[in-house]
Amino acid sequence: MKSYSRQQLALRNGQDKPEIWVAYQGLIYDVTHSRLWKNGKHYEHWAGQDLTDELQDAPHNANVFLKFEPVGKLEQ
Repeated sequence: MKSYSRQQLALRNGQDKPEIWVAYQGLIYDVTHSRLWKNGKHYEHWAGQDLTDELQDAPHNANVFLKFEPVGKLEQ
């Protein structure tokens, strides 16, 4: 699986490039086709970043990521 830097992830924010990606626990997910991530925003969360620490405040659990295919790994 290809690795991406935080800078590369940040470009997939729904504004700079057509892809909308988010990271969770070291994996990067493509959420481009999710109606909940339209324009790179999902409620108070923005695409192009690691959402691992933010999930605890979400009304759902990590199972939400099972709907999306990982596209890469986030470089630490």
